[in-house]
Amino acid sequence: MSAPWQPLLDWWFGSGETAAEVASSQQSLWFGKQDSQDDYAREHFAPLVRQALAGELEDWTETAEGWLALILLLDQLPRMIYRDSPFAYSGDLRAQQLVARGLAAGWEQALAPLEQTFVYLVLEHTESLDSQALAIELFAGLLGQVSDEERPYFANTLDYAKRHQQVIVRFGRFPHRNQTLGRESTADEISYLKEPGSGF
Repeated sequence: MSAPWQPLLDWWFGSGETAAEVASSQQSLWFGKQDSQDDYAREHFAPLVRQALAGELEDWTETAEGWLALILLLDQLPRMIYRDSPFAYSGDLRAQQLVARGLAAGWEQALAPLEQTFVYLVLEHTESLDSQALAIELFAGLLGQVSDEERPYFANTLDYAKRHQQVIVRFGRFPHRNQTLGRESTADEISYLKEPGSGF
């Protein structure tokens, strides 16, 4: 009998053999915005997301894979299932606490570098300069570990981390979340949001 988190990990990471293959096949799922993908996440994983948000899946942290899956349920899946709703960020605080606990214990070392990126993305998603700096440090560390074939993807993850940090340095928050969260945008933020790629 497979672990309860295995269907989620199988869907999220696909069947590629190398990090480059996995990233190539899964990027549209990870970073795209498609109704069909959101619908699939909602249909297959919404109950688990609700359990994770309620703190009911703590036993998953007994293994590194379960810890990773729980992070996905709190950080990535709400952004799909509750897209354009304040609930999209409802798992962020719990995900941050989970990542802090795991990093302190070294749990990420049991994961492949590509899997580790989704641990570090939780830090990148915060509106905290300290967390942004740590994300850059950790993504840079991964880049130094991977093969030449894998370097382009990991270099891109580091670049995105730096771009996220620049936004927090400039605004102290992510302006593209303002409308969803009911926050009033400043004139500078409104101008920024007209720029291509401002919403990541």
